[in-house]
Amino acid sequence: MTFSAFPDTAIHSSKIWTTLITNAKYVPGVITLDYSLKKVGSNYPLVAMYTEQLDDESIRALTRRNIPIRKIHQLNPVESPELSADPRFADCWSKLYIFKLVEFNRVVELDSDMVVRQNMDELMEIPLGKEIAFGSTPACVCNPFGLQHYPKDWIPSNCSFTDYHEKKKQTVDPEDDYFDCKGPVAEMGLKKCNGGLIMIEPSLENYNRILDALQDPQKTARYQFPDQELLADVFEDHWLCLSYVYNSLKSFTACHKDIWDLEKIKNIHYIITPKPWNVKRGEYEDATGTFVHWWDVDDERRVGERERGIRDEYSTA
Repeated sequence: MTFSAFPDTAIHSSKIWTTLITNAKYVPGVITLDYSLKKVGSNYPLVAMYTEQLDDESIRALTRRNIPIRKIHQLNPVESPELSADPRFADCWSKLYIFKLVEFNRVVELDSDMVVRQNMDELMEIPLGKEIAFGSTPACVCNPFGLQHYPKDWIPSNCSFTDYHEKKKQTVDPEDDYFDCKGPVAEMGLKKCNGGLIMIEPSLENYNRILDALQDPQKTARYQFPDQELLADVFEDHWLCLSYVYNSLKSFTACHKDIWDLEKIKNIHYIITPKPWNVKRGEYEDATGTFVHWWDVDDERRVGERERGIRDEYSTA
């Protein structure tokens, strides 16, 4: 079966979640992300955007579970940065294709290494306004894993999440109807965003600005964190900071314990490696204590799939 043999799924919703998948390694993540959204009762579908890099069997695994698919063109800059220390970022440019999906009123892009714990459909309603290109959470710049290739100014004192509640009190109007959904303004940190969650109203004007930036080697060659750095650069001062609850990094358990509250957190993001599906319960010592939340949802998904007669490598124990 060829790549073109998989037609795009008809989507009967003006608002969607999306996730990008370019290789088979992330199929378990996409499947469990989709299940977690359904488990918390989201009213909107997760659409898997895939490129020609994805193999046929991976696409079948998605469609077998009624996950809508959308074929997209791979986006690449005219000159890529040096990413040997972080090859996982090489395909991230294609996430920015969401800006072209103008047939939808709202798109919220989620990384596939996430698990949704509470309904967060309000992200489909938060107003952006004409001057705001996207909403996202700030990047955590604490570098808790001590990665040597990260920028030298990525330190806790420059992080938007340090003294989070005080910063939010200073910069978010308590009378704002969406106070609980918003975080401290970008100026409270290094003005960097985390590309794991991007909330937009698709716009060809903004998409073309992104394409222009991809053709500018003076920009792209210096982006160390491709998609998110491009967004923060091209749309500087024109993006909305969202609350940490929508994109809570597993590393928060080490560097931001004051905001790690599972009663409030709606979405956990399993940054770096390993991913929860790469290791097994009882065999991996998870210093963050977060993997159990993904494993529990994944186990529940597998049981349900077997009961429904779905049997493949992603449904077996």
